[in-house]
Amino acid sequence: MQPLPAPCPADLIPDATGMAAFKAAYRQAKQQDAVFVAIESLGEHWTVKADMITASQHAVADSVYDAIQAAVIQLIRAGEIRSDSFAGPAYFVLHDVAEESRARELAAALHTALYGNPAPLALTMPTAS
Repeated sequence: MQPLPAPCPADLIPDATGMAAFKAAYRQAKQQDAVFVAIESLGEHWTVKADMITASQHAVADSVYDAIQAAVIQLIRAGEIRSDSFAGPAYFVLHDVAEESRARELAAALHTALYGNPAPLALTMPTAS
């Protein structure tokens, strides 16, 4: 399987629901020396996971980390993800995303941000009411 492109279209984000699917997707990212990203179904909700440990020489600028952390805080405040979601520095988890399509959108934007372009992540943020 080919590495995920960056920017990554949402429909290419792997579904890593279940231990076997998670291990396979993680192993593939590690073999390709690429940033791991996937979504996982947990009951009625979805989780977005990303991990940079699979990309041995990958580095992210502090400004990108800042943008990711700000986005996670905004998503928590909007009630889109749980407050125990995790924003790096090497591992990222967004808990309790309501819909698969939204999880894919967030995962694709997070993946793109981890490759140096936080603009798509900013575009996925909820608007103030």
